[in-house]
Amino acid sequence: VTRFPPGLRVPHVGWNQLHFRRQHPLLSSLPDGCYVYFTHSYHPVPADEQVVLATTDYGHEFASVVGHGRIYGVQFHPEKSWRVGLTVLGNFLKLV
Repeated sequence: VTRFPPGLRVPHVGWNQLHFRRQHPLLSSLPDGCYVYFTHSYHPVPADEQVVLATTDYGHEFASVVGHGRIYGVQFHPEKSWRVGLTVLGNFLKLV
């Protein structure tokens, strides 16, 4: 995990897009480019790029959805991301 680079306003607060790296059941029924709500100053930097399911651009691209096996993580707040967040949470329940 690392802090956003100097020059970017932190915390990063607001709506930004998810850009899918690959299809995955966690993101099922969602369109590429859908908007989700963020509030954070740090972001993950996965050692293995294969775990990155989606990215978001906030001055630079960062991993916003990761998954490996039955472990998943999202950088955004699904509970504040309206229908997109509810879809991710519903997909998660189907997976576990």
